[in-house]
Order: sequence, then structure tokens, then C-alpha cells
Amino acid sequence: MLISLFATIFGTSICLAYPGPVSNPLSTIYDRRVCGTTISEETLIAAEKHFAENKVNYVTQVEGSSHNTTISVYFHVISADETYERGYLSDSQVRSQVDALNSAYVDTDLSFDLVEVNHIVNVDWFENASPETSQQSEMKQALRRGGAGDLNIYTVGFTSGERLLGYATFPYDYRYDSQDDGVVFLFSTIPDGGEIDYEQGKTAVHEVGHWLGLYHTFEGGCDGEGDHVEDTPPEAAPAFGCPEGIDTCISPGLDPIHNFMDYTDDSCMNQFTPGQIDRFKTQLATYRGISV
Repeated sequence: MLISLFATIFGTSICLAYPGPVSNPLSTIYDRRVCGTTISEETLIAAEKHFAENKVNYVTQVEGSSHNTTISVYFHVISADETYERGYLSDSQVRSQVDALNSAYVDTDLSFDLVEVNHIVNVDWFENASPETSQQSEMKQALRRGGAGDLNIYTVGFTSGERLLGYATFPYDYRYDSQDDGVVFLFSTIPDGGEIDYEQGKTAVHEVGHWLGLYHTFEGGCDGEGDHVEDTPPEAAPAFGCPEGIDTCISPGLDPIHNFMDYTDDSCMNQFTPGQIDRFKTQLATYRGISV
């Protein structure tokens, strides 16, 4: 588990401010959990080209009126047995995670409705399901419900050696492999789940951000289009802990360490930018048939 990185490096848990562009010192720490959602440069270019050429306008909110879109959630709890230590989540724990999603997305005109909870005891899936494995393919083939606009969530253990918090598919991917669509994350990152630094349910918030069409804030480093959102400052590398004031790129703006799409602790994450919200609404309209 990830302990306080600043305490490990500097002997204290304070957050340090950086006066200008530097390499993120926390990027050299290897005993950490990370997101397994990745996209190759070639695929990213193709996806963004297709998106630019096929954008569908989303429904804008009319001033003075309420326009909220609800996404159905199918939640699949994969465990090795019926104990919490081996991945079993109660229905109330599942609901608390969906509540955390709704809290994080409260200002985006999106809400999430838990329509089904499945409990599956499967040691192989619990321990070995991870990106591009046969176990995750089998799991999703057997369990996925709904269509392009329905969110399938799977909780697993990632006990096969990979230090993953979670991973997800992008909206663009649905056209090529609809059965793979969804979000997978570590069961102990649910609210009060016990995963040190990651126990407020924000791993799911991060991974759902990918499912909605957002990249990491540090995508592409300091150069190029970055995460393709204009109001997220560029970031050379992922941030860990909560390094207030860090600035790793020459371009204007401090690193967006409080953004849900960075790698900081749950206690540090609290925002999407207006540009990110605009992007995922357009992605939802274009690829998932959802007007927000």
C-alpha cells in the first residue's frame, strides 16, 4: 500500500511548493498504485481525429432550468470468497461508492443510478483480471449488461503483482469492442475501504472520467495537445501525495494536482474543469448516444 510519499522522501508529511518547472520528484517512487488506463500515441491521434470529424453537439442546459442525465450502473463485485478481505462488498458498500460518484459529478449534470448488483465468487478473475488478460475478457464477456450508455463497473483484487488502482475503456473504443466497455477498479478503494490514501471512492471517479472520455492531466507531458482540454495546465508527470504549488512545465498554470484525472491522494482530488465537463458531454453525445 502507498504510505505518505512526502514522509518517505523528506521525513515529514508537509507538502512542498516548487518555484518553477522541474521534474516531479515523486515520479521516481516505484512503490505506488497507479491507473492502468493507457492509450498509444497512434491510437490517440486516430481517436482525436475521428472525434473532431464526428462531434455531436450535446444539449446545453437552459438558464434557470434543470437538465440532468442519469447513467445506469451495473455493478459486478468479483471476490475470491465471501469475506471483505478477499473482495466481497455488501450492497451498502456498493451504494456508498455510487454515492461518491454522484458527489464528485454533482456539478456536471450527470448522475449515476445503481440498477443492478451482481456478486460473483471467482478466484481467478479476482486475482488475475487486469488489462489485456484472458481473465478480464472472460469476466466482461460473461457479465456485461446494457448498451453504450450504460456503465458496467467491476471490482477485483489485482493480486497478481500489478500495483493497479483501476483501468477503464474510452468512449471511442466502444465501436470496436462493445463487450470490453467498462470500468475495473480495486475493491478496497471504495469509501472507507482501507486502501491507504485511496479510501474515499475517488479511484472510481477517476476511472469513470476515462469512460466518459477524459485523458490523464499529464497526457503527453509538457508538449503538444496534452489531455486535449484547454483549461487543464500541462503537467510533465503524474503527481502523487498532494504537492501544493508544484509546476513542472513552462506553460502557464501550476500542475492540476486537485484534478480527479491526476494521480494524487483521494484527499487531494476535488475537481473537474469546465473544459473537461464540456469534453465528456460531447464525447457522451458522440459515442454513447447520451445528451446531457
